[in-house]
Amino acid sequence: MADIDPDSSPGSPADGGLWDPEGAGVLSLPSGRLIRGRGLRRPLPDDGGPVPAYAVYLLGGPPPPVPWEAHWLRWPDFRLPADRAEARAVLTEAWRRAAGERVEIACFGGRGRTGTALACLAVLDGVPPREAVAYVRRHYDRHAVETPWQRAYVRRFGARN
Repeated sequence: MADIDPDSSPGSPADGGLWDPEGAGVLSLPSGRLIRGRGLRRPLPDDGGPVPAYAVYLLGGPPPPVPWEAHWLRWPDFRLPADRAEARAVLTEAWRRAAGERVEIACFGGRGRTGTALACLAVLDGVPPREAVAYVRRHYDRHAVETPWQRAYVRRFGARN
């Protein structure tokens, strides 16, 4: 994966942008931060549209290389992150960067792991942990956060703040 200076990469404030709040998969957090959730099985639109400045890929194995800055967080399908301390640090960094950059969170399908991570970002943004899954289901994907242990992880994520 490329290590690109976020001040000059596509999706940074230098190129004028954040995500379109009406764009596919874009979750608007209460603070106004915009984060795009995506399933990697669906390719990026081939229309020259915006790309992330920073992405977090939640997969059991390494993702393919991308031309933007990215972090791989080992997170097997239908499970929880392999290293919960690393997950907290990476998701906190994604939340912080979303204040001024296009940030993408993605797993293969874009629902379970991605929805869980988005719910954790909602908690970081001030949504009460017990309401974060419902918030993401209402504003991102009604099937987000697929397992009982993913829902419990979001509640516990809030308890560690």
